[in-house]
Amino acid sequence: MKCALCGKKECAQGKSCTDVATDIDYEPALETMRIAAEIESRYMELTRLEELILFCKKMKFGKIGIAFCIGLSAEARIMHKILARDFEVHSVCCKIGGTDKDDLELVKIRDPESHETMCNPLGQASVLNTAETELNIIIGLCIGHDILFTEHSNAPVTTFAVKDRVLTHNPLGAVYSRYYLTNVFGLESSDPD
Repeated sequence: MKCALCGKKECAQGKSCTDVATDIDYEPALETMRIAAEIESRYMELTRLEELILFCKKMKFGKIGIAFCIGLSAEARIMHKILARDFEVHSVCCKIGGTDKDDLELVKIRDPESHETMCNPLGQASVLNTAETELNIIIGLCIGHDILFTEHSNAPVTTFAVKDRVLTHNPLGAVYSRYYLTNVFGLESSDPD
């Protein structure tokens, strides 16, 4: 499949170019799909944060986990306080455990002779698994660490914020920027194909 390159998107009008819909058992996911569709039907009325809270309430989640990057501690603190109004919240910083990068022979950002604590997505997942969270929220984990956290989380995972230090945590900025499209990625920004 190369749906991203399709200019027609006839599937949005009920036409199918594949038999995928006949091969999937939707029953186990039906309740989540119903709640997601209900929230989707209020398109452009709620912020993503409001949608997240509404989704968690409708799913009857009691325990919410937050796995966050230390660089977004202020944002994680605010999210924790907001979510704690309605849920039991467990938040875990990426530096949990304080393990030096030298212990796993990981490349350091700063002075190779000094202590530099590694990011620990497996530790974050372990803490939230022990807390038996029902949904985990990623706030700014590094690329790769977000994948490992999601892989090791027992609870489903949603990403609230993606870290992009160059584009103020807005990675789509590179897609919207003519400069990036042309000079960095070699695409003609006026050509959708």
